[in-house]
Amino acid sequence: MKFTSKHTAFFAAAALGLSLAACEGPNEEAMEEQGDAMVEGVEAEADAMEDAGQITDAQEDAMVDNAEAKAENMEETGEAMDDGAAVAQ
Repeated sequence: MKFTSKHTAFFAAAALGLSLAACEGPNEEAMEEQGDAMVEGVEAEADAMEDAGQITDAQEDAMVDNAEAKAENMEETGEAMDDGAAVAQ
């Protein structure tokens, strides 16, 4: 297949469109960072509790899963804020 300048322009536009679609707004980015920090803290706490025999491995997993779900909701809230949508609390 012979590539022409039309092909080059198309691929450049497609790449630009994909890169813009992947951009996060400032609220989404901030909420994601907060959520990630929260998950790291919960992981450390749950790991220490499990190591000390205070909770089971399944309970540790549940704590981390719950924190990850909350972090995902935080990021989605930030995205909605960036999009100008009303956010229900």
